[in-house]
Amino acid sequence: MRFLSNKHSAPTIKLMLALLFGITGLTIASCGQKTEDSAKSADTTPNAAAPATGEEEKILNIYNWSDYLAEDTIPNFEKETGIKVRYDIFDSNEILHAKMIAKNTGYDIVVPSSNWGKMQIDGGLIQKLDKSKLPNWKNLDPTVLAQLAQLDPGNEHLVDWLWSYTTVGINVDKVKTALGDMPMPENTWDLVFDPKYTSKLKSCGISMLDAPSEVFPIALRYVHKPEFSLVEADYKAAFDMLMKVRPDIKRFNSGGQIEDLASGNICVALGWAGDFNLARKRSIENKSEQNIEALVTKMGGYMFMDTMAIPTDAKHPNNAHKFINYVLDAKVHAGLTNAVTYANPNKAATEFVNPEIRNNKTIFLSDEDVKNLIPPGNVDNATRRIETRLYTQFKTGT
Repeated sequence: MRFLSNKHSAPTIKLMLALLFGITGLTIASCGQKTEDSAKSADTTPNAAAPATGEEEKILNIYNWSDYLAEDTIPNFEKETGIKVRYDIFDSNEILHAKMIAKNTGYDIVVPSSNWGKMQIDGGLIQKLDKSKLPNWKNLDPTVLAQLAQLDPGNEHLVDWLWSYTTVGINVDKVKTALGDMPMPENTWDLVFDPKYTSKLKSCGISMLDAPSEVFPIALRYVHKPEFSLVEADYKAAFDMLMKVRPDIKRFNSGGQIEDLASGNICVALGWAGDFNLARKRSIENKSEQNIEALVTKMGGYMFMDTMAIPTDAKHPNNAHKFINYVLDAKVHAGLTNAVTYANPNKAATEFVNPEIRNNKTIFLSDEDVKNLIPPGNVDNATRRIETRLYTQFKTGT
């Protein structure tokens, strides 16, 4: 998910909890927050597509994951349209969601993962798309659209940007050295969840995502609990497992794993497969000789789709539609995949994807491997508070 530029610092846990769950006037819905319609919306229908308002000022404000662009994505769009892009980045869905429910985001396009996008749709935070302004919609893979429609019926609000899965990434040579005579485990999740392995791998550095909503589904599956359980005791079981390896974790980082792996600062990471492939690519380009691999685990990882969406308070919705349509151009979408090694949902783009990426089975997974993944899912707000509280304890070791 996820990737160049300086990272925004994460808000404190106290602030995040206040933003996520304590905003005055929000009514809690089954999968997210229910909010009032934007006061500036010209249509009183919740999530309605923004009406045509003539020419907008040539500005577009985008809030996206770090390292999620090709070098020419923004410059070419600006040259083609004359629209000036202001681009900010975040490194977790929690940070984006806190900003969304606080309203007045200042952004015209945001890029939530699909399960978080579902919550934001239900909360009235995302407007409907005007597909008449998206002629390149025809390029999208119907299979991907069908998967996304399970969270966004009719594909009315979300457009897949890129997709990947949460898994284990390793520096092969450093891991072999640290393990010594110990063979690689059959279940590669043991590398980050079993003290037998983490106690040895801590010598070369273990990193874990700073994202409870992505770590807990995997941890729950590992301890044989439902991935999106609503039972607090299940999360306590996963927490107890995590605490056994806490002394061996070097850092929690959602934005820096690419450079940490590419430079050899860590040898194992629980993170995003696309990041691990990008770290391998950068290592080769920088001639740092780090043998990095994204592992396709038998237990499966957590599938995610990062999606483009237009907030209800967007001030430049027409420009936002222009950018979405631009990204859906086959060559532009292929350029994103070629740059950041994440799979795209654009069927017309396949022929323009570099063969070494197109044929990489850790990027474009086999049907069997896709079936093993945990599909995107949601929990209720009470459970999300439990996730946040326990993960904070995990990080602090208390």
